[in-house]
This record gives sequence, C-alpha cells and structure tokens, in this order.
Amino acid sequence: MQTFHQAPPLSLYIHLPWCLKKCPYCDFNSHEVPASGFEEKLYINALINDLKFELNRIEGRKIVSIFFGGGTPSLFLPESIEQLLNSIQAQLNFDLDIEITLEANPGAVEAKKFHEYKAMGINRLSLGIQSFNDQSLTLLGRIHNANEAKKAIELSREAGFENFNLDLMFGLPNQKIDDVLTDLKQAVDYSPTHISWYQLTIEPNTIFGSKPPKLPSDDVIWSMQEKGQVFLKKNDFEQYEVSAYAKDNYRSIHNINYWQFGDYLGIGAGSHGKITSIINSQIERYVRHKIPARYIELVDLKNSITEKKVLETKEVPLEFMMNALRLTDGVTENLFFERTGLPIKTIEKELMIAKNRNLLDYHNKRIKPSFRGHRYLNDLLHVFMK
Repeated sequence: MQTFHQAPPLSLYIHLPWCLKKCPYCDFNSHEVPASGFEEKLYINALINDLKFELNRIEGRKIVSIFFGGGTPSLFLPESIEQLLNSIQAQLNFDLDIEITLEANPGAVEAKKFHEYKAMGINRLSLGIQSFNDQSLTLLGRIHNANEAKKAIELSREAGFENFNLDLMFGLPNQKIDDVLTDLKQAVDYSPTHISWYQLTIEPNTIFGSKPPKLPSDDVIWSMQEKGQVFLKKNDFEQYEVSAYAKDNYRSIHNINYWQFGDYLGIGAGSHGKITSIINSQIERYVRHKIPARYIELVDLKNSITEKKVLETKEVPLEFMMNALRLTDGVTENLFFERTGLPIKTIEKELMIAKNRNLLDYHNKRIKPSFRGHRYLNDLLHVFMK
C-alpha cells in the first residue's frame, strides 16, 4: 500500500509539434509544416482549453517549471507564445523561482523573436545546435549550418538570455574524436550555462532506423565520451545526469524534476503527463493524441487523452529507478519514500544485489550508480525488474 504525505513538485510540459523538416534520427512526435502552413491559432486555443481540464489534478501545488518542447517551438509567433503563457499564469500559481524554457532551432530564429521571448518572461533557452561541423549537420539532416548555429547563440545573448542550454551530439557518422572536442570547445567558448551532450542512437520508426548510417565503433564512441567528459569538467561543467552538464547553480529545474520522479502536466499533441494524487494514493501516467489536427478536435470534445494508466504498486520502484539512476549524485532513501509512497525495504534486496555487483554505491542512506553502474546502466536497471 502506497502512502503519500506530500505531493511532489509539479512542472508543465507544452508540446509544439511542427518542424520545417523531420530529422532522420528523430523519434519524437514531430510533424513537418505542410505547404499550406499549420493551424497556429487553433492549436494555441486548444492548449489553453486543454490546460483547464487539468486543473483538478494539481491539488493546490505551484508550478516550478515550464518547458516548451517540440517540434520547433520557435516556429510559433511570439504573440502566440505570450497568449499561451498569460493564460497559464492566470490559471496556475507560479513558484517565485520558476524556470521557463523554450526550445529553439538555429534554422528558425530571428533577433526580434528572442527579445520578445525574454520580455514575456521566458528565462531559459535551449538551442538545438547538435554540431558546429557543416558536414555533420548535413548528415544529420539539419536545416541550419554552423554559421547559423553561431548566430543563434549570439542573438540569444544579445537578447539578454544569461541562462541557456546548447544541445550537442556525438558518435555521428564519419566523426572523429578531434571533431567531438572541437564541437565542445566551440560550445564552451560561448559560455553557456548548460550543455546537453548526448550520443546519437538509432531508433526504430526513423529514417536512420530503416537506413542506418555507418557510425564509429563502440570503442571509439567510448573514447569520445571519456575525453569529452574530461574536457567539460576541466571547463567547470559538472555532469549531473547521463547527458547533462551544468555550471554551478544552473542545473535544469525541469529536467531534475523528471529524474527525481516529480510530477508534470503535459499538454499538446502526443504529450505525456505523470501525476501523484495524495487524495487517491496513486500515481497516474497519461498520453494525449499525437496527431495535431485530431488533438485539436479531441480537446473540443474534452477527450484528448488516449492512454491512461494508474501504476501498480509493484511497478513503481522500477519507474522511480529508471529516472533516479540517471542522476550522477543519485537520490536519498527519503526521496524514494516521498516519491513512491513505499518504504525503502521494498527494494532492499535489489539494492544489495546491485551493490554486490559493483553497479551501485549505497552508503549513508544515499543510492547512486557506481562508475560501472553508469557505464552499464541497463544492467543496473535490470536488477530492479520484477
């Protein structure tokens, strides 16, 4: 039996699903803008209405973070984003230190837009750079080049964004270790507060999934990762999650809430949500319809959620660990109890097995992956599968 004494922090994720072009590696719910354009006003109104149906899930909590993801949110007019943000603020209570992030792609930005985003209250940008190498960008199917990537960073800084993330990838086709370090050096030179640096993976149901490119060997990719981590640490970027590196005091509030098994409302086509109810002593996950046009129709019918599941008690420990064990510092026993509603003895046997296999550091009531556990995270998670 789960017992919750307080609800977790609550975030809001907003999915804006259109892109100018679908990248061949992307398995997110994104849709190319049709020649006739996309229904921006209808979609914004649908988001506003959809949020109204979520209010009963909040149970008095404030919102600690908002994330506009995609797709390419920067395709939307600033006035549309502002209309949505104003409506959200009218319906929800914001934490005093709320983090509001908007994703932007270098191929879909303008100086005027960045200034308007800043003025309306967005206080963090996440720029999808991926690489500063033109050849790599072409192979990845990106619509921007290296100069446009650099320009986007400069524009964000000129607009007054002190807190911004740069997305970069490694393990790319034809990429060498020196190329990886060159990308990282160029990124660091722009003084971002956060770098999301992740390995290219080939996912099913993508163009790369059906026609896989030739990637560097596993040994070379491991060397890329090791040398890149050393470089980032030397430049004061602390790794706090599998692919997240931040300057002091600039860890992403929104992402940490995910990884610490916090709660989040999801609105928009294909968005996911996770909500803990103290009243009902349960954790529920849900997914909204992923096709934008149909999503708009279903919001009007008050029926945009297509999947809903209350987690069984036996499922909760693994769900927690799949998030928490991505964190370099791990989590406390107390956080496990707070977020799952279960005593630590529920996973005592699994903790000792993982520790004895040298996959887990478990000392002073703190649970965190060992060096080996970080490298073989799937093996570590397998211990908690029942």
